[in-house]
Amino acid sequence: MPHSYLTSNSSQPVTHLDLLTMKQRGEKFACLTAYDASFSALIDAAGIDAILVGDSLGMVIQGNPTTLPVKMDDMVYHTRCVTKTCKRALVIADLPFMTYATPEMAAQNAAALIQEGGAQMVKLEGAKVEIIQFLVAQGISVCGHLGLLPQFIHQLGSYKVQGKVAESAAQLLADALAIQNAGAAMLVLECVPADLARKITEKLTIPVIGIGAGKCCDAQVLVVYDMLGISTGKRPRFSKNFLIETNSIETALKNYCHAVKQGDFPTAAHSF
Repeated sequence: MPHSYLTSNSSQPVTHLDLLTMKQRGEKFACLTAYDASFSALIDAAGIDAILVGDSLGMVIQGNPTTLPVKMDDMVYHTRCVTKTCKRALVIADLPFMTYATPEMAAQNAAALIQEGGAQMVKLEGAKVEIIQFLVAQGISVCGHLGLLPQFIHQLGSYKVQGKVAESAAQLLADALAIQNAGAAMLVLECVPADLARKITEKLTIPVIGIGAGKCCDAQVLVVYDMLGISTGKRPRFSKNFLIETNSIETALKNYCHAVKQGDFPTAAHSF
């Protein structure tokens, strides 16, 4: 393995340009969700390169069956909690359901996550090319999200793998390129076949973060409660309980980080 471009003991905050350099060097980076100051500090200290304040908090924090009830106030509050103790990792915050229906609405809500929450980047679901272009023009750093889109659950009908047939796979690749061309700095791919994720990752020049998308993505992200085995629901197939092998949360977080960077996680068992 090449020498890591980023080290966990570096005092310099991680930027999206650092993560882009890692992709260009063929080095993987690790990402986890966080929703509060305590987990943020532990994740940051473990050497995780990016923290996602996900609207998944609607399920794992608030106990809702979907992410749809999450409000902007929730996201700003939890993002602020995370950024108060995060010193190194890049913090990405989700724009929740129906908060980016128009470019102006998206910009106003993204500004709240950045100005009030302290996020460095915002994430939105779907091939919202016009929205992404507008946000980037305002100086806002954007992460796209394709594949399984939790905010579209009532259209999808269930949480299932996307891009399994040729037509939908081709559309996902086209959407990924469109998101990149719109100016997005990164892309999350959720629950897509590993081979499709590999093709998209190879085609894009921006970093691709996988979750249930195989090991060939530039990075991996998991919900922190899933990878510690403390979620209330059933653990997703693409996740792994890293706490079960140790009695230390700190060690579990470091083991996850190491496994991702070394290419040891995910395995075929965690892929589609």
